[in-house]
Amino acid sequence: MKRILATVAAAVLLAVNALAQDGKAIYNKYSDCDDVSAVYISSAMFRMIGKVPDMNLSSSPIKLGSLIRSLDSMYVLDCDDDELCGEISTDVRKLLKKYEFELLMEMKESGETVRIHTLGSEKVVNHFILTASGEDSFTFIGLDGKMDREELEKEIAKAARNLDRED
Repeated sequence: MKRILATVAAAVLLAVNALAQDGKAIYNKYSDCDDVSAVYISSAMFRMIGKVPDMNLSSSPIKLGSLIRSLDSMYVLDCDDDELCGEISTDVRKLLKKYEFELLMEMKESGETVRIHTLGSEKVVNHFILTASGEDSFTFIGLDGKMDREELEKEIAKAARNLDRED
């Protein structure tokens, strides 16, 4: 029985590590391309940021401090080249399908679509992917860590309400 539990635990750890590597692989594949803006933030930077007192977005009730402290890495790709946008989008869709991410939220307006996908348990989100696609642009934001699901969903709902008020 112990051998089975150890094998299952090892498989779960390998799967989580593989997923983090897939997000990093997408970032690495496109981060040096022309017409792609790229940002990577490491766990070391998040540890340093985590020492800063809780902060709010200006003129917004959204609190980011505890979410920031729970992150291990962040990958951002922003592209304006039609061909590259299609390639990045395809790779992200494959990642979402491969690990069976849950669609948390989708917004569509004026030809633009924003989707938020998460992967984790009922209590913890280990992987968060936001994609934003428009007529000639695509943005990929990937967060890895141990984010409290309830807190994350509460802050996303606040952000969505604030967007509605601004319109």
